[in-house]
Amino acid sequence: MFFRFFSSELRRTTYTCKCLLTLATIVAVLVQISAALPSPQDQSSQAGSQQNPNQQEAPPEAGGPNSDTGPYAIPKKGEEPPPPPPPPRPKKVEGMPDYSIHVDVPLVTVPVMVTTKNGQFISNLKKENFKIFEDGIPQTINEFKIEDAPITAVMLVEFASTNYFLLRDTLQASYIFANTLKKDDWVAVISYDMKPDIVVDFTQDKNAVMAGLNTLRMPGFAETNLFDALYDTLDRMDRVEGHKYIVLVSTGLDTFSKLNLNQIMQKVKTTKDVTIFPISIGWILREYCETHGCTGLSHGMASYGMHQIDWLQADNQMETFAKLTGGRFYQPRFEGDMVDAFKDIAGDIRHQYTITYHPSNAKLDGTYRKLKVEVVADNGGPLKIQDQKHKDVKYDVIAREGYTAKHTVE
Repeated sequence: MFFRFFSSELRRTTYTCKCLLTLATIVAVLVQISAALPSPQDQSSQAGSQQNPNQQEAPPEAGGPNSDTGPYAIPKKGEEPPPPPPPPRPKKVEGMPDYSIHVDVPLVTVPVMVTTKNGQFISNLKKENFKIFEDGIPQTINEFKIEDAPITAVMLVEFASTNYFLLRDTLQASYIFANTLKKDDWVAVISYDMKPDIVVDFTQDKNAVMAGLNTLRMPGFAETNLFDALYDTLDRMDRVEGHKYIVLVSTGLDTFSKLNLNQIMQKVKTTKDVTIFPISIGWILREYCETHGCTGLSHGMASYGMHQIDWLQADNQMETFAKLTGGRFYQPRFEGDMVDAFKDIAGDIRHQYTITYHPSNAKLDGTYRKLKVEVVADNGGPLKIQDQKHKDVKYDVIAREGYTAKHTVE
């Protein structure tokens, strides 16, 4: 009986202790939670900050306490200085337009060659040794220099089904000129009969030029349309910058061009920065025609009557092309003469004086202005050139005869 009562009381006591321990644990947890929760003042402060979540806390004022100065004195937003006023506009001048004015100041560049009668370039002249006249009026030279630079040239060759001697001369002259090229030269080859054909476009590869000439074996037509081919070549070269040269290997005869002589002359006059060096071919055929006539020939030349007057007219045309552009006309009769002619041309186009001036007549009215270049001594008198034996040597001054004053179209 006692044992049962003791066991019952023991169970009650154990249960009560467990409840007390559980209650103590709960109270301890509540105390920790209460300590972690913010105070009412902190809650009100957080509530105030949550009213505008995008608003940032204002930075403290610059400087120390009770001071408005410091190392970084940043003024308050309301105290920022006003923006500076815009600069005053310039006063309008009466009679002056409200747009800008662009003035084209014309600039004329004239390549000049001074050579002895045997073709030797005279290289020791100075700016003071030159005088240039435009329509008879002396001009002031702005720039003067001696150029020894790579060339940009087109070899325009007549290659038609006319006569064996002409084809042989054409190829001989073309190969000789190709052999004078240097690695920095730009050269193109164009052949023509009825129409021009680009054999080799501009290249610095001498082997490519030779390979292109090797393809000139079977001519197509018997016509030699020189005027059309020259016009087309000048048109193409107008898009190439800098000074250019045309080495024209031709008889000078034109058979079937759409253009006439006056039209091609006008084109040559109005083309700037191009110098033409014509090389006449066909001297063996010419001598044969002078003694035997050409009526018995089966190809080409007999079709339009090869008389002496035709050759003379052809020579005159090519010589005019040279004079208008500041080049020289060559008439080699033998292969050795061709070698000498191309040596002269190579010397002419690689060594020349370049004169630049602003014309006194600045109007770009499309008129043709005649040019004349003279060389004088340092004292203004006649210039004398002597050889190594102190003998006076005659010389030639070679420059283009004029230019057309017109706007440059870009």
